[in-house]
Amino acid sequence: MNKKSLSYFFLLIALFMGALYYNNFIRSPIISILNSIKSNYFSTMEFFENSINKHLFQAQEIENLKQKLQKYENNHLVMQQLASELHDLYKKNDSSLKTNPQVQLVRAISYEKFGNLNRLWMDIPDYNASKIYGLTYKEFVAGIVIAKNNQPLALLNSDIKSAYSVYIGKEKAPGIAHGNNAKSIVINFIPAWFQINPGDEVVTSGLDNIFFKGLKVGKIISVTKSQGYQNAVVKQYYQANEPNYFYIIKSVK
Repeated sequence: MNKKSLSYFFLLIALFMGALYYNNFIRSPIISILNSIKSNYFSTMEFFENSINKHLFQAQEIENLKQKLQKYENNHLVMQQLASELHDLYKKNDSSLKTNPQVQLVRAISYEKFGNLNRLWMDIPDYNASKIYGLTYKEFVAGIVIAKNNQPLALLNSDIKSAYSVYIGKEKAPGIAHGNNAKSIVINFIPAWFQINPGDEVVTSGLDNIFFKGLKVGKIISVTKSQGYQNAVVKQYYQANEPNYFYIIKSVK
């Protein structure tokens, strides 16, 4: 291949990469195909890993599952009791309120871009691209899930575009939590008349229809005042260094 042909070849590659980066019409199906390949790969690897573990550690695994089953059965009975009492309370007061929360276990596929640890492509069955979902890890808030090129993209707490409503401290001071591309997160628009102190716990308010009320976010580190509002820096509870499985909140009520 002569130099002229080689130059044309690299020019075509550059044009294709530019079109791929700036054109959503081209990029969306490619991202969808790549995410599908990644999802199938992880499912296959998980299948083989589970098969190996099943044969090598079957006795120990059965014992662990028995203990977990006893714990879940106990929790299930408690939840049934609470649901029954709640139903009776609604009925007694002729309330039309309904509650049907839905939570789903989902898997992270890969980072959106190398070097950005705050954004993850997710594998979510029956994904609705018109909604924003709350994302949790164990009992802590991890971030939100939005649609990008019609694919589910997790914005972890530290991402600057990850935002949701919270309460602070015993007085339940309202505010909006969002990332700042750092380890800690920030809360803005806290009314000035609330007393906010370092160490106050931050939980979700549930008013944004993204999270349940009362899920743990973190603790206040510092507070400043600006233009009639207070701003707070929060040390977040979510600290997973190897993101794998999360729960999304598909329905709050």
